[in-house]
Amino acid sequence: MKVNGEHNFDLNAIDSKTKFVLAHTFTDERNRKKCTEFLSQIKKTCYNQILTNYYLEKYTGIDERIIFVCDGFENYKNAFNKLFYRVAKLQFGVPIACKKYGLEYNNNAIERYNGKISDRIKSIRSGFKNFTDAENFFDLRRIIHNFVNP
Repeated sequence: MKVNGEHNFDLNAIDSKTKFVLAHTFTDERNRKKCTEFLSQIKKTCYNQILTNYYLEKYTGIDERIIFVCDGFENYKNAFNKLFYRVAKLQFGVPIACKKYGLEYNNNAIERYNGKISDRIKSIRSGFKNFTDAENFFDLRRIIHNFVNP
């Protein structure tokens, strides 16, 4: 996403079953610190559920840990290992055509969400003039996705 000619990034996390946007960050850099801040939002809101599944796996022997799926960007993996190393699993480097490569999990939910945002931005044509306007737009898109058109 370009804002005033500069590249910016919209980081999103979606639950694959409910399609609820769990975390959202609009940032100018996609470095390790920003990815850790982004995944910290999930830890803040969902950590009790993640721990419950971890303890079930630990005491019953059935692996029911939460699975995070992401593309091949290395900073996501580093941030995940910092925050969720033992309590959850990471499916790293998942391509869009995951069935073709024999993978069970995919990132289709997030790709669809990003596609809807991309379609909406194309109709704006003039783009965003400043970072705050773009950030507000993405916050509004998340609220509409979660609560207006669930």
